[in-house]
Amino acid sequence: MIDLTTELGVRAAKRLKDEYLVWLTTVSESGAPEPNPVWFYWDGKALIMYSQPSAYKVANIARNPNVSVNFQADEEGGDIIVLTGTAALDRKPPRHDPMYIEKYRDHIPKIGLTPESLAATYSVQVTVTPKKLRGF
Repeated sequence: MIDLTTELGVRAAKRLKDEYLVWLTTVSESGAPEPNPVWFYWDGKALIMYSQPSAYKVANIARNPNVSVNFQADEEGGDIIVLTGTAALDRKPPRHDPMYIEKYRDHIPKIGLTPESLAATYSVQVTVTPKKLRGF
């Protein structure tokens, strides 16, 4: 578990709560890093994300669960937050986390989906448990 009580941790906690997008970096079969922008929900211990079953990130995580998550830098290139940890896949989650759906309620129609069709299309739950926090 990462320490969210330090100066860096407080900044990270705010971004985990407020941000709508993170960059999830997985490792390809050839060993190359593959960053992807993803929606997420912070449940207080882990980042909850959802993916299409055929996405490369799902195959990458199945082979190698080591991942990193980072937030976009501010306009001056600062406020860097990087989390590293492990990802777990659940290919048959019971349903999307209600807090996740609530967070993206206004964004879901913008990609042409409903909460129900989002859950059907992005049916693999990805749970990222951060183990290290770094930034500046």
